[in-house]
Amino acid sequence: MSEHFGYSEKDVHREVSELETKSATAARLFDIRRIIGGLFVLYGIIVTIAGLTDDDAAIDKAQGININLWTGLAMLALGVFFLAWLKLRPTAPPPPDAGAGDESRD
Repeated sequence: MSEHFGYSEKDVHREVSELETKSATAARLFDIRRIIGGLFVLYGIIVTIAGLTDDDAAIDKAQGININLWTGLAMLALGVFFLAWLKLRPTAPPPPDAGAGDESRD
C-alpha cells in the first residue's frame, strides 16, 4: 500500500527532503544576526553622516562631544560584529533524518 492518491513513498520522501532544504535556506536567510547586523550598519551609516555634518551648536549642546559621530561609529562596529559572527559561525544545517535516507523499503 505504498501507492496512495497517486504518490509513491519515494515521491513523498523527495517532497519532504525538498521542503527541509527550503526550510534550512529560509532559516539561514532570516538569521537574526543578519537582520540585527544589517540594521545596525544601516543606522550606523546614517548617524555617522549626521555626526560628520553636525554644526558647532549641536556639539556644544552635548558638552563638546560629537555624540552622533561616536554613536554612529559604535553602531557600525556592532553591526560589523554581528555580520562577521554570521560569516564565521554560519547556521548549521539540520541533521539528516535517519529514516529519510532509507529508501530500500517498499
